[in-house]
Amino acid sequence: MTQHQPLLTTPRLILRPFQLSDANKVQQMAGEAQIANGTINIPHPYTDGMAGQWIGKVLADWQRGHSAIYAITLKSTYQLIGCVGLHNIADGKAQLGYWIGVPFWGKGYCTEAATRMTEYGFKRLQLARIYGQHYSQETQSGKVMQKIGMRHVMTKNDAIRVDRVSVDLEYYEMTCPEASTLEETTPVLS
Repeated sequence: MTQHQPLLTTPRLILRPFQLSDANKVQQMAGEAQIANGTINIPHPYTDGMAGQWIGKVLADWQRGHSAIYAITLKSTYQLIGCVGLHNIADGKAQLGYWIGVPFWGKGYCTEAATRMTEYGFKRLQLARIYGQHYSQETQSGKVMQKIGMRHVMTKNDAIRVDRVSVDLEYYEMTCPEASTLEETTPVLS
């Protein structure tokens, strides 16, 4: 993907590429314990410099075709409120990931952004399958996946050890709506 990352819109949101100038806001929002505790790969504490490094990696991964990560901003104010994207793009599939800053929870922004991201993945990136995962005890992410049409495919017990505690993961997936054949798929474990 050597072209510029396009803007994506929804009725209330603009999904745009991250910029290095977003680093302080990303650190502030993603650094909240509630965000880190609900995600698989956001560290806590989120220390100085980590957001800038992450944004640099996101931009490089877009150029290599490995991911399509977007800043979620409000259309009315252009305020950055979260992140949505497709990670691990390979072999016609990708992993959906997202987070929304705590002050913006419960307003449907995550569902709206995730819906647009999966549409982009299927129509523009020509993906055949999009999958996602979340901690079993963190049910809000699962609700977003269900609302956008993903189906639960399995629970993996003792999938990750966090602070010496085993954590279960829930796996979801969806296939391209335009796929002409429905075939049995195996969940992608990553």
